[in-house]
Amino acid sequence: MSFKDIKGQDRPIQLLQRYIESGQLTGSYLFAGPEGIGKRIAAVTLARAVNCLKNKGDSCDTCPSCIKIEKGAHPDIFFLGSQGGEDIKIESIRQLQNDIALRPYEARKKVFIIDNAHRLTKEASHALLKTLEEPPEDSLIILVSEKPSLLFKTVISRCKIIRFYPLGRRETEESLKSNYGLSNEAAHFLAFFSEGRLGRAIKIKEAGVFEEKNRIIDEFIFSRKTNLSASILREREGLRLGLNILAGWFRDIYMVKIGMPYCALINLDRKNDLLRAMNRYSFSELNEIFNLLSDSLLYLEQNVNAKLLFSNLKISLKG
Repeated sequence: MSFKDIKGQDRPIQLLQRYIESGQLTGSYLFAGPEGIGKRIAAVTLARAVNCLKNKGDSCDTCPSCIKIEKGAHPDIFFLGSQGGEDIKIESIRQLQNDIALRPYEARKKVFIIDNAHRLTKEASHALLKTLEEPPEDSLIILVSEKPSLLFKTVISRCKIIRFYPLGRRETEESLKSNYGLSNEAAHFLAFFSEGRLGRAIKIKEAGVFEEKNRIIDEFIFSRKTNLSASILREREGLRLGLNILAGWFRDIYMVKIGMPYCALINLDRKNDLLRAMNRYSFSELNEIFNLLSDSLLYLEQNVNAKLLFSNLKISLKG
């Protein structure tokens, strides 16, 4: 993947390319912005671009360097950080310091990508400070974070901040239709449900959320059964997703009640059901439901029994 393939991030990409072309791409960077909008992809693409054997300012995707980086097999490109909820500990930073002190094997610049950098422990953050301030000229450090406010201010102050922003919902919808072949209904739901985060939209598409979301709505809102059958509810992350689907449903009811245009609905494919449900809830009842769903998300984070939580929630929503 080259920079031109990263959709909706023209401003940060152009800035990075100017740094490359002017020879000013040095030091440490913080790629900040919401989850699922292309920050990590941009970091990997930057690693390829600065080491590409054919192009200047972008990756060619075909030279040995680009291919090795894409496969995660380049000896001078390092990935640190958590893909889940684990902290990044001081041992990882000490290994980075050992690696950054060595000359590159074959790259122009060694690149160290610290994903979910907000998961750095206090000790790891302190250990990283000196390296962030004065990395070797042949090395580049990129911190990637969706929660930069959780980083130490001393860490942030030593980085050049590159901000990434979500696409507009309409842009996301068009991209999903033109680049991924989605139907109008699926593209609309995923674009609005992901709030313009294209990477997030693709991730939940692959999880089959558009197909499952109507089962969840039917089961919780319209069915008398208590069976939690939807497959995405079998994992904790899926349960979190289910709560957000329900929140989107009741948000849509609220939007219909206040007279917002139908195109602003998340569940536009179920417009008729929303119109029928509009008079079923008062505004005060909707506010209570939003509070209930918000509390349920907090309980889920506190490792409350998820199946019991959802069973009780279903009873509460049925009134």
